[in-house]
Amino acid sequence: MSVVDALLLLLILATALGCGLMGGLFFAFSNFVMKALERIPEHSAVAAMQSINQVVLNRLFLALFLGTALTSVGLLIWAYQRWPLPGSLCMAIGSGLYLVGNIVVTMLFNVPKNQALARLDPASSEAAAAWHRYVPSWNRWNHVRTITALAAAAWLMLALWLVRGG
Repeated sequence: MSVVDALLLLLILATALGCGLMGGLFFAFSNFVMKALERIPEHSAVAAMQSINQVVLNRLFLALFLGTALTSVGLLIWAYQRWPLPGSLCMAIGSGLYLVGNIVVTMLFNVPKNQALARLDPASSEAAAAWHRYVPSWNRWNHVRTITALAAAAWLMLALWLVRGG
């Protein structure tokens, strides 16, 4: 195995792991975090979500979220350059799923919702009404992120297997 082949395998593996970790994080929100927040009074839920949205912007999360995007871009370029060799299509699909389903969806849908929520006073009646609009829409887009991140990981694992020689 050449050094280039080993680097490609390592890049696919790192990207698949990043997608899987992000999918797991988003799954946790869909499966129990948001459900727990829906069970508490609106003013507490808004305050909790505001806090979560501040705390999540840490180095480790951003390195994983954006680092996986960077490695996905690298795999898209690599897939294009090695087309039509085995695994190239799977690399492109997996990388594209992560970039569109996680980066684009987050920036276009979840972040604006979070920013709007951040501007509210949790104790206000406006915040309570906004919370009831926020949750179903935010959850819907979070489900998209969960599914696309996990599907991306699966496609990349298939790419890893195919590139390695099946």
